[in-house]
Amino acid sequence: PSLVGYERKEEGRIAVVVCPGGAYAALIGSRSTVRRLNRKGIAAYMLNYRIAPCNMLAPLTDAQRAIRVVRAMGYDYVGILGFSAGGHLACTAATHWAEEDPEAEDPTDRQSCRPDFFVACYPVVSFWKYPKQRSTKNLLGSYIDDEYWRKFFSADLNVTADTPPGYIWHCAGDQVVSSQQSILMARAMDKAGVTY
Repeated sequence: PSLVGYERKEEGRIAVVVCPGGAYAALIGSRSTVRRLNRKGIAAYMLNYRIAPCNMLAPLTDAQRAIRVVRAMGYDYVGILGFSAGGHLACTAATHWAEEDPEAEDPTDRQSCRPDFFVACYPVVSFWKYPKQRSTKNLLGSYIDDEYWRKFFSADLNVTADTPPGYIWHCAGDQVVSSQQSILMARAMDKAGVTY
């Protein structure tokens, strides 16, 4: 895994970790996204996270580490943004996070990996309601029928009142990832009283 920084020259208060899509089989990113963020005064860091074949927790671990690394740089707000499978990773990072550990040996691990906000662009959300999609197969591999892991990686089932606020968008006619996925996340956030 690696982070490619697209920082603004001025001092910025906000940074975003950008997760490209690719069904956990490839990383298909867009530099236009980071350029747009930069024009708005936001520093952006493209995350090249691990993809199949890898341990199913590897992409989430990479996202959590990236948030900690960027937060350690001194930004006031650190968010995560992702497209499709990268949107799934953003939703997963928003629902599975840990607070800082002040006693950690590694100074970076003393930072929280909870994003301050997340942006999910036509995200895969549920491995539970949609178990046979490519992202599910690529991430879970031989565990695709394991109930625990399908629920663990279904962000809508893991939203709590502590989930950070999010912006979710999807096109109704999406032929690859059903827009119902985003609706599941929005409903879960609404039920938990989280801003979306």
